[in-house]
Amino acid sequence: MSDLVRLVHEPIDVAALQAPAASDGAVCLFVGVVRNENRGRRVVHLEYEAYEEMALPLMEEIAEETRKRFPVGEVRLVHRLGPLEIGDASVAVAVASPHRDEAFAACRFAIDTLKAKVPIWKKEHYEDGSVWLDD
Repeated sequence: MSDLVRLVHEPIDVAALQAPAASDGAVCLFVGVVRNENRGRRVVHLEYEAYEEMALPLMEEIAEETRKRFPVGEVRLVHRLGPLEIGDASVAVAVASPHRDEAFAACRFAIDTLKAKVPIWKKEHYEDGSVWLDD
């Protein structure tokens, strides 16, 4: 597994993110998917937009910071942009490490930091309208 940081407009290839290096005994994978309900409203689909020129460098910094904070070898961060349907993967984070505890902690750090810092916006579409969300 080698570092991979991408913003994509096509479906995320989750299986490709899981291949560990020979020295790694653990790969922790988080996949966020589009759900059909949020805050009591039925979601019919959503879309993501990003300030790509800022988002990609920040995602690369997150991968680097994850490697500095945790004894992990490689970090993969992929976020999908554009329209998504219910059940589609919207974001995926994979972290490879010799041990599971470090892989879990690093994966959690990476997704939480991505959600907090990277300029990616979500618009949810409901049966009766739509709204840009501010998490």
